[in-house]
Amino acid sequence: MTTSTMWYVYILQCENNRLYTGISTNPQKRFEQHQRGKGAKFTRSNTPLALLSYSACPDRSSASKLEYKIKQLCVSEKLALVTQWQQALKPPEDNR
Repeated sequence: MTTSTMWYVYILQCENNRLYTGISTNPQKRFEQHQRGKGAKFTRSNTPLALLSYSACPDRSSASKLEYKIKQLCVSEKLALVTQWQQALKPPEDNR
């Protein structure tokens, strides 16, 4: 039986108000790698400041396709997507 690895698409806030979109099996660890200069050429010259949010994908292919679509968006659309993802990651409110 094979186990599948969950992949994530993530968006980073970088210096100069730039956004970076990437894929990883561990967004937090990848963010830390980017901060240490062990990542994409873009993040070596635009230091990542924050992991804004991420979204799970069932496999690498799906993550890569979503990453491509996101990279076609304008900044305001990417930020709207970040807000949507952040809402989805929040635990449900306790209404006791």
